[in-house]
Amino acid sequence: MDRTPARNNNKEYQVQVGNDITLEGELDLPDNPGGIVLFVHGSGSSRHSPRNKMVAQVLREAGFATLLIDLLTPQEEELDRFTGKLRFDINLLSERVVGATNWLRANPLTKNLKIGYFGASTGAAAALVAAAEHPLAVGAVVSRGGRPDLAGSHLSRVETPTLLIVGSKDTQVLELNLMAFSLLRGEKLIEIVAGATHLFEERGALEQVAQLASQWFKRYLVD
Repeated sequence: MDRTPARNNNKEYQVQVGNDITLEGELDLPDNPGGIVLFVHGSGSSRHSPRNKMVAQVLREAGFATLLIDLLTPQEEELDRFTGKLRFDINLLSERVVGATNWLRANPLTKNLKIGYFGASTGAAAALVAAAEHPLAVGAVVSRGGRPDLAGSHLSRVETPTLLIVGSKDTQVLELNLMAFSLLRGEKLIEIVAGATHLFEERGALEQVAQLASQWFKRYLVD
């Protein structure tokens, strides 16, 4: 694999995802990264989410670059704060994921890196829809407490290796993940973190999520 050596820690970027759409992103490139993981957060969250930042740090320590982005513009975030509609617009969110993926593939710093998606909540559905629509662009998907069920008919078209991680006490989301898991046709695995609730706030739960994600990405992104 042709890896891009770079050191560009915690840099804010304007990520162009459409003709007139630019998103705020934080790109972090360790030396000789083995791949890059695009974080696709869910409803009511942001690229500053401490949970995603913690997982991203573990992935960087494992040798991966990371890109954390906000899928909505500041104006859209303001609108969504009052209506709550855009956070469930999976088609819109998946288009933004595809746009960010294209940006990574065009960026000289990242164009040679295999891409993985780490999705949470509704972001997991957006990541799976993007993976279904562009199977050659992404090498692996991980969902943390996600809503893959919202990907609907796209689930049966996902060819990308997919890992679903759910807390055992997050009973409603666990049920939805099991349903979505049965519809996935590509390589797949579901990991249930014992004793964990939706946000994996229990001692050691999020660390377990990070390690499971790291192992999955190492398996499918690193040559």
